[in-house]
Amino acid sequence: MTYTARWWRREEGGARCGLCFHRCLIPAGGVGYCKVRGWDGDVFSSPCLGRFSSCALDPIEKKPLYHWRPGSYIFSLGSAGCNMRCPFCQNHGIAQPDTQRVSLMPLSPPDLARSVKREGLSSVAYTYNEPTLQAEYVLQAAPLLREAGIASVLVTNGMLSAEARDELTPWIDAVNVDVKTFDPVKYAALGGSLDVVKENAAGWVRAGVHVELTNLVVPGISDSREDFARMVDWIAEISPQVPLHISRYFPAHKYSAPPTSVALLKEFATIAGRKLTKVHLGNVF
Repeated sequence: MTYTARWWRREEGGARCGLCFHRCLIPAGGVGYCKVRGWDGDVFSSPCLGRFSSCALDPIEKKPLYHWRPGSYIFSLGSAGCNMRCPFCQNHGIAQPDTQRVSLMPLSPPDLARSVKREGLSSVAYTYNEPTLQAEYVLQAAPLLREAGIASVLVTNGMLSAEARDELTPWIDAVNVDVKTFDPVKYAALGGSLDVVKENAAGWVRAGVHVELTNLVVPGISDSREDFARMVDWIAEISPQVPLHISRYFPAHKYSAPPTSVALLKEFATIAGRKLTKVHLGNVF
């Protein structure tokens, strides 16, 4: 089954990708910042569309989604590539890959629907790497899944373009957005944009999608009390009912700072609890 890449146009010097906020200008034979969407001089495509590196049955709370179908299991799919460069990425093997070394298996939308039904589940999560890189696949799969009574979920960094978000939104039932930090300079250093993630998260809430937010508290990146308080203020302005998951960092990939202090996490939970009604700690055992 083939999937035609969208959100791109020819320009002098290459092809301009419009899937995410980077809007990469990709020369012939090159790939974008995500490492998986490219142009051969004629066709714009991604070798990962409709192909997946990971498949698992997860508790919905692992996404994490605590207030959407709690207690259920979800069919989780991961592929390859990401449009950010977090040095602490726990899934860097697929998120920041040499795609020639990642084993990817095709799974058509009809086969996906059959697999989910066979497991007795009613929801699919695109997760593990950045799922919006599968946007064209999701647009084909989601209507078929919905017809079969199966919901679609994104676990995302929220860096997609407004155009792509607006096309995906009618087919998405729930989203967990990972807000990396509330410092725009540090966000840019990670390859992202604070303004973009704020607009996309708020846009999904306005559209009636179930939204939960995650903030991984990473020493030196997202452990500022002032930044955290400003993030809580922003969430409260959207809705005090939006759940916030405050998650503990552990050393991974290229980042070796010690694990986040549990005392700091509890302090952040207290700050958040003054303005938000659904605050949860994650990765605290």
